[in-house]
Amino acid sequence: QVQLVESGGGLVQAGGSLRLSCVVSGRTFSRYAMGWFRQAPGKEREFVATIFSGGSTNYADSVKGRFTISRDNAKNTVYLQMNSLKPEDTAVYYCNAQYSGSSYWGQGTQVTVAS
Repeated sequence: QVQLVESGGGLVQAGGSLRLSCVVSGRTFSRYAMGWFRQAPGKEREFVATIFSGGSTNYADSVKGRFTISRDNAKNTVYLQMNSLKPEDTAVYYCNAQYSGSSYWGQGTQVTVAS
C-alpha cells in the first residue's frame, strides 16, 4: 500500500511563508509524478503544482512565482514552499502521487492565511 502523510500547515499572516512536506511510503517513489492540490471551503479541489520523475514542474497560474515544488528521492519526500501567501490561499492542501494509472492521496494539512 502507498501511504502519503502531509505536514507543515498552520496559521500565517498575509505575506508570510510556509513549507509543506509529504512523506511517501511507496517503494518506487522516484518513478511517481507528485503533486499538490488544495480545497477551500465550499469549493472543489484544485490543482496547485506537479513535479514529474524527471524533475520538470507545472504550476497553477494563481501560484506561479510564489510557490515552488521540489522532491528528495532519497527521503521519499515532496515539498511545497509557499511564499507571499494570500488569504485566498487558505485551504486544505493534499499531496498526490500518480504512477501507471494509479492515484494516491494524503489526508491533507490545513493552511490558513490571515489578513
